[in-house]
Amino acid sequence: MKSKLNVMDASLLVMGSMIGSGIFLVSSEVGRQLSSPIWWIGTWVLTSFLTITGAYAYGKLSSKFPATGGQYIYLKEAYNPLTGFLFGWTTFLVIQTGTIAAVAVAFAKYAGFIFPEVITDNPMVGDYITSQQILAALLIATLTAANLKGISFASIIQNIFTITKIGAIIAIIIIGLYVGISNDWIHFTNFFEAGKTYNETTKSFENVSTPALITLFGAAMIGPLFSSSAWNNVTFASQDFEQPQKTIAKGLVYGSALVCLLYMLTNLAYLGIMPLSGDPSGTTTYARGIMFASQDRLGSAALQTVLGDIGALIMAILIMISTFGCNNGIILAGGRLFEAMAHDKLFFAQAAKTNTNGAPAYSLWIQGIWAILLCFSGSYGSLLDFTVFAILLFYFLTVLAVFNTKIMGEPLVLRDKILLSTYLIILVLIAGNLLYMKTIPSTIGLLIVLAGIPFYYFMRKNQRN
Repeated sequence: MKSKLNVMDASLLVMGSMIGSGIFLVSSEVGRQLSSPIWWIGTWVLTSFLTITGAYAYGKLSSKFPATGGQYIYLKEAYNPLTGFLFGWTTFLVIQTGTIAAVAVAFAKYAGFIFPEVITDNPMVGDYITSQQILAALLIATLTAANLKGISFASIIQNIFTITKIGAIIAIIIIGLYVGISNDWIHFTNFFEAGKTYNETTKSFENVSTPALITLFGAAMIGPLFSSSAWNNVTFASQDFEQPQKTIAKGLVYGSALVCLLYMLTNLAYLGIMPLSGDPSGTTTYARGIMFASQDRLGSAALQTVLGDIGALIMAILIMISTFGCNNGIILAGGRLFEAMAHDKLFFAQAAKTNTNGAPAYSLWIQGIWAILLCFSGSYGSLLDFTVFAILLFYFLTVLAVFNTKIMGEPLVLRDKILLSTYLIILVLIAGNLLYMKTIPSTIGLLIVLAGIPFYYFMRKNQRN
């Protein structure tokens, strides 16, 4: 009988899937949108609340539906099979596979920093196929093959790389806080200054009114939210854990809370090393500040400021470790989701089968092949932009299901009603703001979801036949 995973494995899977390259990149863009430190760090505070609260709600659902497929099962049971399918459809088409492709390419880009003569983004065949894309594809294929050896082997890989990158992030935090203490926290002097933003057109900082600041804050939340996503992936593999009714819920809360704490401390460490505002034409990493870090590579800029060129090399290696472990966790979990859909005859029939190691081999390979194709298409970044609104929609529907007494078996206590209602209200405000600020990408994302409806009825017709 194959061995099952425990709470520590669940927590490390959550943490490993969440920590990719985002924490080393997105804070620069957030800084350009919100150039006041209190508002800049505020996006991470609110993201932490939403992430941990969402994980808590999913934990409640996992205790009621401890089956492989996780969120797919929750939506199917709470609403109808169509809602569950639309989540799985969007997840396979863009969310899971697009994330796998994007993380693999990030791995390859930083490998190119170490081996610039070999790994580049220069086309090798006409205007297509780069050595970066080839390395990204090889990474996906390698991790997919490793996952075929079963959950225990894949978990060992996950745990080793997750513990390694957590240790590395803690080292960055210690360095940043030490520098902050040494310079008397000079970059925190204007921490509570009035809200302002950087105007790309005029190349200047501008004060903004409170309504405009709130709108900018909502748009700036996208980066931190994506950096803190993928915690729900552990629910896809529920049946691979011992006592999943308890293990998944604990792993979700413990893992997501620890990552949010690390993210908060990492951003404070960045601010301990560098000022938030800087000069876009600055000649040093320190002069450019957090918001103008070269190519938004804030992690590299911070370590380079402290350690010189060796710091940038260390960060490249760290991000390779981080993205390797992140992709392993996402690949591991995604295969189980599509296995569950196949059992309901809403995915390729072969995907329901497992190999001698208990791994959904066909499901893993279908996921891997599509992700590899997205690597070579170069479209994964745009596809992920299109699905932001859709992801928020499925978060909303899933947490709303916790209020359904019929499926939960008992009404929520008042504390949970207040907590989860607050979560849902904030989510609606962010989604509404996103629809206003990024109307076209959000609309396309919604259309991607709706495009699954005819495919659902086509597959149902095949079931009847």
